[in-house]
Amino acid sequence: MTIEKVEVVDLIEVVENGIVQIRTRTDIFENGEKLASRFHRSIVKPGQDYSNENTRVKSICAAVHTPEVIAAYEAMMAANRAEPVNEAV
Repeated sequence: MTIEKVEVVDLIEVVENGIVQIRTRTDIFENGEKLASRFHRSIVKPGQDYSNENTRVKSICAAVHTPEVIAAYEAMMAANRAEPVNEAV
């Protein structure tokens, strides 16, 4: 009996604000027959270190995370932190 675990980055998406969304699928095989799959999602924000990511993810982040995108993302985050919270009474 041979059990094998295979991880594949099967989906990479770039959203409007420059965040790169990554979906990793883990397949479990027994004697070549797939028994199960599970999914894990993660993100890479503009300006975040992505050196430990998959080669395809690194290439996309290098292309998308330009200095302008990083600056716009940081400005958006700063503006969001500065907005007062509207608490209902």
